Amino acid sequence: MNGLKQRIRGFWMIPLAAIWMASAVWGSPEPENRAPGRIMAQQALKERVLWITADHSKHEILQQEFASGPEVTAACLTCHSEAAAQFHKTIHWTWLDPNMPADKRIGKAGISINNFCISIHGNEPRCTSCHAGYGWKDADFDFTDETKVDCLVCHDQTGAYQKFPAGAGNPVSEPKVFKGNGKEYLPPDWNTVAQSVGRPTRQNCGACHFFGGGGDGVKHGDLDSSLMKPDKTLDVHMGVDGQNFDCSRCHTTELHRIAGRTYATPAVMERKSLVEDDLASKITCESCHTDKPHKPGVKANDHTDKVACQSCHIPTFAREKPTKMWWDWSTAGNKKDGKPYAEKGPHGKASYDTKKGDFVWEKKVKPEYYWFNGSVASITAEDAIDPEGEVAINRPVGNPEDPNSRIFPFKVHRGKQPYDTVRKTLLIPHLFGKKGSDAYWANYDWKRALESGMARAGLEFSGEYDFVETSYVFPITHMVAPKENTLACAECHARTDGRLANLSGIYMPGRDISKLINTGGWALVLASLFGVLVHGFGRFFANGRKGKSS
Repeated sequence: MNGLKQRIRGFWMIPLAAIWMASAVWGSPEPENRAPGRIMAQQALKERVLWITADHSKHEILQQEFASGPEVTAACLTCHSEAAAQFHKTIHWTWLDPNMPADKRIGKAGISINNFCISIHGNEPRCTSCHAGYGWKDADFDFTDETKVDCLVCHDQTGAYQKFPAGAGNPVSEPKVFKGNGKEYLPPDWNTVAQSVGRPTRQNCGACHFFGGGGDGVKHGDLDSSLMKPDKTLDVHMGVDGQNFDCSRCHTTELHRIAGRTYATPAVMERKSLVEDDLASKITCESCHTDKPHKPGVKANDHTDKVACQSCHIPTFAREKPTKMWWDWSTAGNKKDGKPYAEKGPHGKASYDTKKGDFVWEKKVKPEYYWFNGSVASITAEDAIDPEGEVAINRPVGNPEDPNSRIFPFKVHRGKQPYDTVRKTLLIPHLFGKKGSDAYWANYDWKRALESGMARAGLEFSGEYDFVETSYVFPITHMVAPKENTLACAECHARTDGRLANLSGIYMPGRDISKLINTGGWALVLASLFGVLVHGFGRFFANGRKGKSS
């Protein structure tokens, strides 16, 4: 009787042993450095010793008295003789896509459109406060003048250098309060600033990129002032208690050309790791982590050819500060007691402003997902639109068959903005200007502002306008969460309400139903179970006969 009990116990141990073995292979904790991607990243980006060969405070030419930015630049060029010529060829200077035909005018300085501030034309003194130059106040700006390059906005290390928000890229020459935020701006101590210069830090980059679109976190959703000094729970790369990366650690720079952009030409054309080419750009995750970043046998390694790392490792954006998700220009112009006004809503942000209309701000936003090969297709103020539906001002380019495409996360900013009801094109309003000008903020007359804006852009306007709903996408690639906060498989592989519920072109297990695949799969499961049972019973009875013979 005892022998029979032992054989029954042994029979039931077969599946239990299989489960234990599987957990030993796939579920047991392994040292962190067993993940190849982590090993390669540690090797590629181990702590650098940044050495310098010049103390700018000792350069005699920087000890003269400066009265303006162009004077400082002229002094810089006596040593850095090629710097301005190099910078003139970059997108930071031209605000145009360098890889598109000039007549297409793609870029902020061209006739591209967005659905937050809409366009630069007529609004230069305000928009160009974030241009790395001095004096771009209208269409007559001299882009060939090397002394107009602002070296200090990227290289100042005092933290005290500031451009005036409506100064066409210039700092103030005397203390001045900007009415838009009530803040007083002071003239730079030009000598101290000039003598402080060094490699750009995230403070230099963030001064513009964290505040694009007119405020903190307005545009991107994954770029705001919380990244000035984040902890690693917000961004594992930039966290001051973690890797503490500056922007240039990933945005590789060559001859002042900084990797990373969202125009027609991808930021990188070939995915290479530093293992393959130690001079490769570091702009992609694969650059440091390779295309097999996880431990051997981990299923996520099989996803890297179709799913961007960001899709799993950035579960939400705007995690600490809100980002603007809706901007409705059609409601602008309302007044109280004959005066413009503003109202605050959730998160302490404006929900309405007479100058700009209605807003919706959100925190901890789940991205939307699209196939993306690094290229973004966009329309301009010359392209015809269909006002019957939401107009996609720009859209990710990619599809499941494209080997360079990945499922990628995006912030999608939506809103309403003016369009020409006759010509069926989006319109450029002249927004910023002094009282008595044609600017919308000067007189709250849409027709007058649209006529002025389109004329300044050199475009036609029928004189008839209305408002249309639009969308604008921003790739999400910052705010990488710690590995314990990455998405669970069920977030996407879900029958309903999964993150990829609206992504077409692929069959996704757990989300999609295929009778052929399901039938074949269950047949395989049943066949395997049958095989295990037959094998188990065979061993059971074989052991029984062996026991009797003994």
